[in-house]
Amino acid sequence: MAKEKKDDDDKRPIIIIKKVKKMAGGHHGGAWKVAYADFVTAMMAFFLLLWLLSVTTREQKVKIASYFSPTDSRIAQYMSGSGGVLGGTTLSDEGSMTGNGGQPSDSVPMAEGGQDDLEKQKRYEAMDQQDEKSFQSVEENIRQAVEATPDLKGLSKNLMMDMTPEGLRIQIVDQEGQPMFPLGSPAPLPQTVKLLTVVAGAVKELPNKISIRGHTDSKSYGKDTSYTNWELSADRSNASRRVMQEAGFDSVRVENVQGKADREPLDIAVPDSARNRRISIILLKQSLVAVAKKADENFKHRKPDDEKPAPKAREKGVLYFP
Repeated sequence: MAKEKKDDDDKRPIIIIKKVKKMAGGHHGGAWKVAYADFVTAMMAFFLLLWLLSVTTREQKVKIASYFSPTDSRIAQYMSGSGGVLGGTTLSDEGSMTGNGGQPSDSVPMAEGGQDDLEKQKRYEAMDQQDEKSFQSVEENIRQAVEATPDLKGLSKNLMMDMTPEGLRIQIVDQEGQPMFPLGSPAPLPQTVKLLTVVAGAVKELPNKISIRGHTDSKSYGKDTSYTNWELSADRSNASRRVMQEAGFDSVRVENVQGKADREPLDIAVPDSARNRRISIILLKQSLVAVAKKADENFKHRKPDDEKPAPKAREKGVLYFP
């Protein structure tokens, strides 16, 4: 009986149970996503570049090309397409191909005014350096002249000189007990005339133009009067101009005469201070006057709106971007 049971056990199939340990899904990596994003961005930038090239004018292409071109005068102003971005040539039929001997068939020079602007900047810098030396000499000469004149020796506090972005500023300032003009009057006092004569003698040989500006304190004439600090400051400026002209200063070099009233006080904390009553004579930088003159010429020669070219007509079915 036991033997039969053993035989039956031997005939039974052997069942092997394998327990598979399930693991959570591992990280498969996302590098492809980064690469795909870079690819899409690059393609978008590429098509944007193509669109920009198709809508820009020839003049705009030339300016873009010249931006990446060297502006040194020692370097040739004409370059082939191998000389950088667009290389000074356009993508149009006239300038995109090379002609005989591999030379550009239509080389484009630097953008108009590029080299001229560089030369102007160097010229203005040279002017500023020259003016700086001249201004230092003028300031020293005026101080020496005041110290050497007995009648003016006690007015050193009434004379202020400093450098501003416009140039050398020479100020004749009232002090308590030592006015330069009678109160409310545009007629300069004798000591003021002497100071203005010294200033005119120190600057009359220079090429720089001057700006004369009158300033008052905040004290008003009254509500019903038609003569105000505006008229007073302007009249004092003109009176100072006349004194300087009588001292030999050329009137052609007077750039402007201004009345500032009490709008630019020297002593901000005390609006009615005597120090706010003053005459400012600014020896203007030559470069500043040259730039202003050029801007005036450009404004005078500007084209009226009716002479400006009309915008190009838009075609149907074409998508335009601003």
